[in-house]
Amino acid sequence: MFQLKPYFHPDFTQEQFVSAPNAVLVPCPADGVAPEGYHALSIFPEYFKIDGQWILAEESRMDCVPVYKDGKMLVQEFRVLKKDDLVVVGRTENCEDGIYVHPDGFREMKGQGDVFAFRTGRSRETAFSRDYDELYELLRHERDHGKIVWVMGPAFAFDADARAAMSKLIENGYVHAILAGNALATHDLEGAYLRTALGQDIYTQQSMPNGHYNHLDTINRVRYHGSVAKFIEAEGIKDGIIYSCEKMGIPYVLGGSVRDDGPLPPVFGDVYAAQNAMRDQVRTATTVIGMATTLHTIATGNMTPSFRVLPDGTIRQVYFYSVDVSEFAVNKLADRGSLSAKGIVTNVQDFVVNLQKGLGL
Repeated sequence: MFQLKPYFHPDFTQEQFVSAPNAVLVPCPADGVAPEGYHALSIFPEYFKIDGQWILAEESRMDCVPVYKDGKMLVQEFRVLKKDDLVVVGRTENCEDGIYVHPDGFREMKGQGDVFAFRTGRSRETAFSRDYDELYELLRHERDHGKIVWVMGPAFAFDADARAAMSKLIENGYVHAILAGNALATHDLEGAYLRTALGQDIYTQQSMPNGHYNHLDTINRVRYHGSVAKFIEAEGIKDGIIYSCEKMGIPYVLGGSVRDDGPLPPVFGDVYAAQNAMRDQVRTATTVIGMATTLHTIATGNMTPSFRVLPDGTIRQVYFYSVDVSEFAVNKLADRGSLSAKGIVTNVQDFVVNLQKGLGL
């Protein structure tokens, strides 16, 4: 049976906390501008001493700043700061400026074994069997007790078995939100509509005559109907990732790109509107799985803390997986810290089919 790791709060009776000064609050000089010496947050729990009390910034996010308001420590992006917002200044992490970063609240195992050892990284030579077993246990727990957010590149839509496996995960409660781009939805809908992805048969991979038109024809038809939901109904779509999301009422956020075709109607053309919509889903996520999309996974990773404060005040760990056939893509995010990102180097189509089978779907 899966068990969440307990969270160990700092011992605020220790001298370093008792004797620490209050954090210094400085007003923003203008909208969108932090004061000089602002403190930038991390993925870890961070506490700030205000009027003698240590306050946790409950939604810590990388590259944001702590704003004190109405007795709480808010977490804000630079672009949404307002003139005179009170921002914590100071760039120390161990109470010197009334700021404490708590990187090991879940007592993760570190530094086990010899200083010199082989195969301590995550690469194509790593054995991932245990990772799959842990994922099966985690996902069964999160299906009923958490929120699982998937960050997906278009590679899934190129394979019939991967599309079917992802649909089963969605329809069996293992997906609570999807973050992706125009391409994932376009090629998945193309697969359902014309049985191709970028003009290739989604099972045989054989290129179809004039197949390079298929994704454009799909986008154009969706735009003709005015929405994905109306397209699915009017064209009799019966399978696929986006179909299953619509069927099960699962939200999906499609962030636009300068290279997009069309795009599909629900795609966010404003990058900051897309970022806000992604944050709305990430804000309550407890497990995130990024697959075959380096930029979307890094973007999501940057806005995902290593912990979550639940409605009852409990602090729990956030699990983050990065899955890609490229070691570079996996390790790019894993470098953020062991608490929040674990890499699996594999073909993502195989990965999702293995998950489907391992979960008995």
